Amino acid sequence: QVQLVESGGGLVQAGGSLRLSCAASGRTIRSYGMGWFRQAPGKERDFVAAISWSGGRIYYTDPVKGRFTIARDNAKNTVFLQMNSLKAEDTAVYYCAATNDIMGTTEGKMYDYWGQGIQVTVSS
Repeated sequence: QVQLVESGGGLVQAGGSLRLSCAASGRTIRSYGMGWFRQAPGKERDFVAAISWSGGRIYYTDPVKGRFTIARDNAKNTVFLQMNSLKAEDTAVYYCAATNDIMGTTEGKMYDYWGQGIQVTVSS
């Protein structure tokens, strides 16, 4: 079992930045691909970014390319999502997730463990 806890969310003005962290416990994340998803009010949960076990393969959804950066520190059992140039449409609850697919995946159904989520609100 892997327990995931997100932190770093909050309220920020459009154009600002936030850095989300996802601290894992229970098992090392070295054996997992990791991802970030988000769910806006009234919408389904959508893929944001994913990273392979080594960090060598990274995926982003088009709306965040060039603005968001996913990274991982396996020694600290932590995954990060640096979010720059934030827009109002980035407002959502952000979830960290772990998948047994060590190369990572954009498919939410492939993720086995999820954090509780953290709110990110971007004011325009």
